[in-house]
Amino acid sequence: MESSHLTIRSTQSPAACNFCKIGVYFLMFGAFLLVGPVAAQEAANQHPLVPALEMARHSLEKLNQIKDYQATFVKREFINNQLTTEQTLLKVRHQPFSVYMRFISPAPGREVLYVAGKNQNQLLAHEASGLSSLVGTVSLPVNSPTVMANTRHPITDAGMKRLMELVIEQWELESKYGEIDVKFYPDAKMGDIACEVIEVTHPRPRRQFDFALTRVFFEKNSRLPIRVENYDFPAPPNQRPQLLEEYTYQNLKLNVGFTDADFDRNNPEYSF
Repeated sequence: MESSHLTIRSTQSPAACNFCKIGVYFLMFGAFLLVGPVAAQEAANQHPLVPALEMARHSLEKLNQIKDYQATFVKREFINNQLTTEQTLLKVRHQPFSVYMRFISPAPGREVLYVAGKNQNQLLAHEASGLSSLVGTVSLPVNSPTVMANTRHPITDAGMKRLMELVIEQWELESKYGEIDVKFYPDAKMGDIACEVIEVTHPRPRRQFDFALTRVFFEKNSRLPIRVENYDFPAPPNQRPQLLEEYTYQNLKLNVGFTDADFDRNNPEYSF
């Protein structure tokens, strides 16, 4: 599993950085002359989340152009006072929304299948070993207590597209308030993958803020959100924030060309 550590690297020399600063100042002064003091003041008063939302919406546009994909999905969530980790082979199709998961760890061989509008909008699941495997395939509501006991999100929230929609909804709400610090890391790394990272933090708990810190990794070439991290407010405040959820997409294969058979319980490659 990839490390969650954020690496930031600069490729510019000090002289180059100074040159860049001079160019930035020149551009800012030139822009002020062109647009006038009113527009410059409006830009100065822009909420810090506006550029972040622009990046997130652009990423969502890219996702809307993708029909399906396959990935190794790594999920870390804080549940029942402990940090849990799952790794699955994930297949997603956007229309109709379809999800297939085969667990790598824990419970290797477990399979979960969901297709919007099929099976009364319930998911199918079965275990590969142990006493639970004797029960066979079970059909469960997506938000049933059995399903939600070991996850923070229903299967209907699975995939990068829904993940990006949730981030946008969160930032749109937060953009109505202050007490927000937004940092951009244009030359970050997730393992060996070049990324641009947005980090949004809040100094203290507020009713309108679900997380103390949110960090989104956009893969540089594709602009896709390959990792999202959300942290809880620490208690006491001087401690580090607690990771609540982290979702990472590795080994992405886009527009594979999945058909109905890839989300059919009768697929001979599956064990439903």
